[in-house]
Amino acid sequence: MNRLYIVVPCYKEEAVLPETSKRLKEKLTDLIKQGRIADNSRVLFVDDGSSDRTWEIITQLHRQDPMFSGVKLSRNRGHQNALLCGLDEASLHADTIISMDADLQDDIGAVDKMLDEYDKGCEVVYGVRSSRKKDTFFKRFTAQGFYRFMQAMGVDIVYNHADYRLLSQRAAKELLNFPEVNLFLRGMVPLVGFKHSEVTYERGERFAGESKYPLKKMLAFAFDGITSFSVKPIRLILSMGVAIFVVSVIMLLVFIIQKLLGHTVAGWASTICSIWALGGIQMMSLGIVGEYIGKIYNETKRRPRYIKETVLDQE
Repeated sequence: MNRLYIVVPCYKEEAVLPETSKRLKEKLTDLIKQGRIADNSRVLFVDDGSSDRTWEIITQLHRQDPMFSGVKLSRNRGHQNALLCGLDEASLHADTIISMDADLQDDIGAVDKMLDEYDKGCEVVYGVRSSRKKDTFFKRFTAQGFYRFMQAMGVDIVYNHADYRLLSQRAAKELLNFPEVNLFLRGMVPLVGFKHSEVTYERGERFAGESKYPLKKMLAFAFDGITSFSVKPIRLILSMGVAIFVVSVIMLLVFIIQKLLGHTVAGWASTICSIWALGGIQMMSLGIVGEYIGKIYNETKRRPRYIKETVLDQE
Protein backbone atom coordinates (compact mmCIF):
# COMPACT_ATOMS: atom_id res chain seq x y z
CA MET A 1 0.00 0.00 0.00
CA ASN A 2 1.25 3.47 -0.94
CA ARG A 3 2.41 5.39 2.12
CA LEU A 4 2.03 9.12 1.43
CA TYR A 5 3.78 11.97 3.20
CA ILE A 6 2.67 15.57 2.66
CA VAL A 7 5.62 17.86 3.44
CA VAL A 8 4.72 21.40 4.51
CA PRO A 9 7.50 23.98 5.18
CA CYS A 10 6.42 26.50 7.81
CA TYR A 11 7.78 29.89 8.81
CA LYS A 12 5.70 31.94 11.24
CA GLU A 13 2.49 30.14 10.25
CA GLU A 14 0.68 30.06 13.60
CA ALA A 15 -2.32 31.87 12.11
CA VAL A 16 -2.94 29.31 9.38
CA LEU A 17 -1.71 26.00 10.84
CA PRO A 18 -4.95 25.01 12.65
CA GLU A 19 -6.97 25.28 9.42
CA THR A 20 -4.20 23.75 7.28
CA SER A 21 -3.91 20.72 9.57
CA LYS A 22 -7.69 20.29 9.59
CA ARG A 23 -8.00 20.27 5.79
CA LEU A 24 -4.98 18.02 5.28
CA LYS A 25 -6.31 15.52 7.82
CA GLU A 26 -9.65 15.46 6.03
CA LYS A 27 -7.92 14.78 2.73
CA LEU A 28 -5.69 12.00 4.06
CA THR A 29 -8.60 10.40 5.94
CA ASP A 30 -10.68 10.39 2.76
CA LEU A 31 -7.86 8.85 0.72
CA ILE A 32 -7.32 6.18 3.38
CA LYS A 33 -11.03 5.28 3.31
CA GLN A 34 -10.85 4.96 -0.47
CA GLY A 35 -7.92 2.57 -0.08
CA ARG A 36 -5.64 4.78 -2.15
CA ILE A 37 -2.98 5.31 0.53
CA ALA A 38 -1.81 3.45 3.62
CA ASP A 39 -3.35 4.24 6.99
CA ASN A 40 0.07 5.24 8.35
CA SER A 41 0.42 8.13 5.90
CA ARG A 42 1.53 11.39 7.47
CA VAL A 43 1.56 15.18 7.30
CA LEU A 44 5.11 16.37 7.98
CA PHE A 45 5.46 20.00 9.05
CA VAL A 46 8.95 21.53 8.91
CA ASP A 47 9.42 24.53 11.19
CA ASP A 48 12.01 26.80 9.57
CA GLY A 49 13.18 28.49 12.78
CA SER A 50 9.92 30.36 13.44
CA SER A 51 9.86 32.88 16.28
CA ASP A 52 6.10 32.56 16.91
CA ARG A 53 4.03 29.57 18.17
CA THR A 54 4.45 27.52 14.99
CA TRP A 55 6.48 24.70 16.60
CA GLU A 56 4.26 24.68 19.69
CA ILE A 57 1.23 24.11 17.46
CA ILE A 58 2.99 21.38 15.48
CA THR A 59 3.92 19.61 18.72
CA GLN A 60 0.33 19.81 19.99
CA LEU A 61 -0.99 18.40 16.71
CA HIS A 62 1.44 15.48 16.96
CA ARG A 63 0.40 14.70 20.55
CA GLN A 64 -3.27 14.75 19.60
CA ASP A 65 -2.98 12.75 16.38
CA PRO A 66 -0.07 10.57 15.12
CA MET A 67 -1.06 11.54 11.58
CA PHE A 68 0.87 14.75 12.17
CA SER A 69 4.62 14.84 12.59
CA GLY A 70 7.27 17.53 12.45
CA VAL A 71 10.87 18.58 12.17
CA LYS A 72 12.27 21.70 13.78
CA LEU A 73 15.34 23.33 12.25
CA SER A 74 17.91 24.86 14.60
CA ARG A 75 17.56 28.25 12.86
CA ASN A 76 15.89 29.90 9.90
CA ARG A 77 17.44 28.50 6.71
CA GLY A 78 14.91 29.61 4.10
CA HIS A 79 12.01 27.95 2.33
CA GLN A 80 14.07 25.83 -0.07
CA ASN A 81 16.28 24.37 2.65
CA ALA A 82 13.29 23.65 4.88
CA LEU A 83 11.53 21.91 1.99
CA LEU A 84 14.61 19.84 1.20
CA CYS A 85 14.88 18.85 4.86
CA GLY A 86 11.27 17.65 4.76
CA LEU A 87 11.93 15.62 1.61
CA ASP A 88 14.99 14.10 3.27
CA GLU A 89 13.04 13.03 6.34
CA ALA A 90 9.99 11.83 4.40
CA SER A 91 12.07 9.77 1.96
CA LEU A 92 13.06 7.52 4.88
CA HIS A 93 9.46 6.43 5.39
CA ALA A 94 7.21 7.29 2.44
CA ASP A 95 6.54 5.72 -0.95
CA THR A 96 5.29 9.03 -2.34
CA ILE A 97 5.86 12.59 -1.14
CA ILE A 98 3.79 15.68 -1.94
CA SER A 99 5.20 19.10 -1.05
CA MET A 100 3.01 22.16 -0.62
CA ASP A 101 2.97 25.49 1.20
CA ALA A 102 1.14 26.03 4.48
CA ASP A 103 -0.93 29.02 3.36
CA LEU A 104 -3.64 26.89 1.64
CA GLN A 105 -3.20 28.64 -1.70
CA ASP A 106 -2.34 25.29 -3.28
CA ASP A 107 -5.53 23.34 -4.04
CA ILE A 108 -5.54 20.27 -1.78
CA GLY A 109 -8.03 18.69 -4.16
CA ALA A 110 -5.24 18.32 -6.72
CA VAL A 111 -3.68 15.61 -4.53
CA ASP A 112 -6.13 13.08 -6.02
CA LYS A 113 -5.07 13.95 -9.57
CA MET A 114 -1.40 13.70 -8.60
CA LEU A 115 -1.97 10.21 -7.21
CA ASP A 116 -3.79 9.28 -10.43
CA GLU A 117 -0.70 10.24 -12.41
CA TYR A 118 1.53 8.33 -10.00
CA ASP A 119 -0.62 5.23 -10.49
CA LYS A 120 -0.01 5.61 -14.23
CA GLY A 121 3.74 5.30 -13.63
CA CYS A 122 4.81 8.95 -13.23
CA GLU A 123 7.46 9.45 -10.55
CA VAL A 124 7.32 13.25 -10.69
CA VAL A 125 4.03 15.16 -10.95
CA TYR A 126 4.07 18.96 -11.16
CA GLY A 127 1.23 21.09 -9.85
CA VAL A 128 0.74 23.88 -12.39
CA ARG A 129 -1.43 26.95 -11.96
CA SER A 130 -4.23 27.04 -14.54
CA SER A 131 -4.32 30.86 -14.55
CA ARG A 132 -3.16 33.99 -12.75
CA LYS A 133 -6.47 35.88 -12.83
CA LYS A 134 -6.38 36.51 -9.08
CA ASP A 135 -2.94 38.10 -9.18
CA THR A 136 -2.43 41.83 -9.47
CA PHE A 137 -1.18 43.08 -12.82
CA PHE A 138 2.30 43.68 -11.38
CA LYS A 139 2.47 40.20 -9.80
CA ARG A 140 1.23 38.52 -12.97
CA PHE A 141 3.59 40.50 -15.22
CA THR A 142 6.68 39.87 -13.09
CA ALA A 143 5.91 36.18 -12.51
CA GLN A 144 5.32 35.42 -16.18
CA GLY A 145 8.38 37.46 -17.08
CA PHE A 146 10.44 35.42 -14.60
CA TYR A 147 9.46 32.07 -16.11
CA ARG A 148 10.03 33.30 -19.67
CA PHE A 149 13.39 34.79 -18.76
CA MET A 150 14.48 31.58 -17.00
CA GLN A 151 13.57 29.58 -20.09
CA ALA A 152 15.43 32.07 -22.29
CA MET A 153 18.48 31.58 -20.07
CA GLY A 154 18.36 27.86 -20.82
CA VAL A 155 16.93 26.72 -17.47
CA ASP A 156 14.66 23.67 -17.68
CA ILE A 157 11.73 24.94 -15.61
CA VAL A 158 8.02 24.13 -15.68
CA TYR A 159 5.95 27.21 -16.52
CA ASN A 160 3.67 28.42 -13.69
CA HIS A 161 4.93 25.70 -11.32
CA ALA A 162 6.15 26.58 -7.83
CA ASP A 163 6.82 23.88 -5.21
CA TYR A 164 3.54 21.95 -5.28
CA ARG A 165 4.57 18.55 -6.63
CA LEU A 166 4.58 14.81 -6.08
CA LEU A 167 7.81 12.81 -5.96
CA SER A 168 8.21 9.07 -5.68
CA GLN A 169 10.60 7.86 -3.02
CA ARG A 170 13.18 7.07 -5.71
CA ALA A 171 12.88 10.53 -7.30
CA ALA A 172 13.21 12.22 -3.89
CA LYS A 173 16.33 10.25 -3.02
CA GLU A 174 17.91 11.06 -6.37
CA LEU A 175 17.13 14.75 -5.81
CA LEU A 176 18.87 14.55 -2.42
CA ASN A 177 22.02 13.37 -4.19
CA PHE A 178 22.48 16.87 -5.63
CA PRO A 179 25.15 18.33 -3.31
CA GLU A 180 24.86 22.07 -4.04
CA VAL A 181 24.01 24.51 -1.26
CA ASN A 182 22.58 27.17 -3.61
CA LEU A 183 19.13 25.63 -3.87
CA PHE A 184 16.56 26.31 -6.55
CA LEU A 185 14.35 23.22 -6.46
CA ARG A 186 12.13 24.32 -9.35
CA GLY A 187 15.16 23.97 -11.59
CA MET A 188 16.69 20.96 -9.82
CA VAL A 189 13.69 18.61 -9.92
CA PRO A 190 13.50 18.49 -13.77
CA LEU A 191 17.18 17.45 -13.77
CA VAL A 192 16.25 14.26 -11.92
CA GLY A 193 14.48 12.91 -14.99
CA PHE A 194 12.11 9.91 -14.74
CA LYS A 195 8.62 9.83 -16.19
CA HIS A 196 6.71 12.98 -15.27
CA SER A 197 3.43 14.77 -15.91
CA GLU A 198 1.50 17.87 -14.89
CA VAL A 199 -1.83 18.54 -13.20
CA THR A 200 -3.46 21.95 -13.27
CA TYR A 201 -5.24 23.62 -10.38
CA GLU A 202 -6.71 26.99 -9.48
CA ARG A 203 -4.56 28.77 -6.91
CA GLY A 204 -6.56 30.38 -4.12
CA GLU A 205 -6.07 33.29 -1.77
CA ARG A 206 -3.86 32.99 1.30
CA PHE A 207 -6.07 31.78 4.17
CA ALA A 208 -4.40 33.87 6.89
CA GLY A 209 -1.16 35.59 7.81
CA GLU A 210 1.18 37.44 5.50
CA SER A 211 3.25 36.38 2.53
CA LYS A 212 6.83 35.45 3.43
CA TYR A 213 8.01 36.49 -0.04
CA PRO A 214 7.84 40.28 -0.47
CA LEU A 215 9.16 41.84 -3.68
CA LYS A 216 12.73 42.06 -2.39
CA LYS A 217 12.87 38.34 -1.55
CA MET A 218 11.17 37.40 -4.81
CA LEU A 219 13.79 39.30 -6.81
CA ALA A 220 16.61 37.68 -4.81
CA PHE A 221 15.02 34.26 -5.33
CA ALA A 222 14.74 34.85 -9.08
CA PHE A 223 18.34 36.03 -9.33
CA ASP A 224 19.52 32.98 -7.36
CA GLY A 225 17.64 30.75 -9.76
CA ILE A 226 19.21 32.35 -12.81
CA THR A 227 22.78 32.31 -11.51
CA SER A 228 22.45 28.78 -10.12
CA PHE A 229 21.41 27.21 -13.42
CA SER A 230 22.74 29.31 -16.26
CA VAL A 231 26.04 30.86 -17.37
CA LYS A 232 24.29 32.85 -20.09
CA PRO A 233 24.55 36.14 -18.11
CA ILE A 234 28.36 35.82 -18.23
CA ARG A 235 28.22 35.02 -21.94
CA LEU A 236 25.97 38.04 -22.39
CA ILE A 237 28.65 40.18 -20.73
CA LEU A 238 31.23 38.82 -23.19
CA SER A 239 28.96 39.57 -26.13
CA MET A 240 28.26 43.06 -24.81
CA GLY A 241 31.98 43.70 -24.36
CA VAL A 242 32.73 42.61 -27.93
CA ALA A 243 29.91 44.80 -29.26
CA ILE A 244 31.17 47.84 -27.33
CA PHE A 245 34.72 47.20 -28.58
CA VAL A 246 33.51 47.06 -32.21
CA VAL A 247 31.52 50.26 -31.76
CA SER A 248 34.54 52.00 -30.18
CA VAL A 249 36.78 51.01 -33.13
CA ILE A 250 34.20 52.36 -35.57
CA MET A 251 33.89 55.62 -33.62
CA LEU A 252 37.71 55.92 -33.51
CA LEU A 253 37.84 55.67 -37.31
CA VAL A 254 35.07 58.29 -37.58
CA PHE A 255 36.96 60.71 -35.32
CA ILE A 256 40.19 60.21 -37.31
CA ILE A 257 38.38 60.93 -40.59
CA GLN A 258 36.74 64.02 -39.07
CA LYS A 259 40.13 65.23 -37.87
CA LEU A 260 41.71 64.76 -41.31
CA LEU A 261 38.82 66.66 -42.91
CA GLY A 262 39.27 69.51 -40.46
CA HIS A 263 35.94 69.09 -38.70
CA THR A 264 35.70 69.91 -35.02
CA VAL A 265 34.84 67.04 -32.79
CA ALA A 266 31.55 67.52 -30.88
CA GLY A 267 31.67 68.79 -27.28
CA TRP A 268 32.01 67.07 -23.97
CA ALA A 269 28.41 65.80 -23.60
CA SER A 270 28.87 62.72 -25.73
CA THR A 271 32.20 61.98 -24.08
CA ILE A 272 30.84 62.20 -20.54
CA CYS A 273 27.76 60.12 -21.45
CA SER A 274 29.90 57.38 -22.94
CA ILE A 275 32.16 57.32 -19.87
CA TRP A 276 29.18 56.96 -17.54
CA ALA A 277 27.60 54.29 -19.76
CA LEU A 278 30.79 52.23 -19.95
CA GLY A 279 31.38 52.67 -16.22
CA GLY A 280 27.86 51.43 -15.44
CA ILE A 281 28.26 48.43 -17.72
CA GLN A 282 31.58 47.55 -16.09
CA MET A 283 30.12 47.78 -12.59
CA MET A 284 27.14 45.66 -13.58
CA SER A 285 29.41 43.10 -15.22
CA LEU A 286 31.62 42.90 -12.14
CA GLY A 287 28.53 42.40 -10.00
CA ILE A 288 27.27 39.50 -12.09
CA VAL A 289 30.68 37.84 -12.18
CA GLY A 290 30.98 38.44 -8.44
CA GLU A 291 27.66 36.70 -7.86
CA TYR A 292 28.96 33.59 -9.58
CA ILE A 293 32.21 33.75 -7.59
CA GLY A 294 30.18 34.09 -4.39
CA LYS A 295 28.21 30.97 -5.24
CA ILE A 296 31.43 29.08 -5.91
CA TYR A 297 32.69 30.28 -2.50
CA ASN A 298 29.56 29.00 -0.76
CA GLU A 299 29.79 25.65 -2.52
CA THR A 300 33.43 25.07 -1.63
CA LYS A 301 32.79 25.60 2.11
CA ARG A 302 30.47 22.54 2.13
CA ARG A 303 28.55 23.74 5.17
CA PRO A 304 25.36 21.79 6.04
CA ARG A 305 22.26 23.11 4.30
CA TYR A 306 20.24 22.73 7.50
CA ILE A 307 20.53 21.31 11.02
CA LYS A 308 17.63 19.41 12.61
CA GLU A 309 17.02 20.42 16.21
CA THR A 310 14.03 18.16 16.92
CA VAL A 311 12.36 15.37 14.97
CA LEU A 312 8.99 14.09 16.16
CA ASP A 313 8.35 10.34 16.00
CA GLN A 314 7.50 9.23 12.45
CA GLU A 315 6.12 5.77 13.30
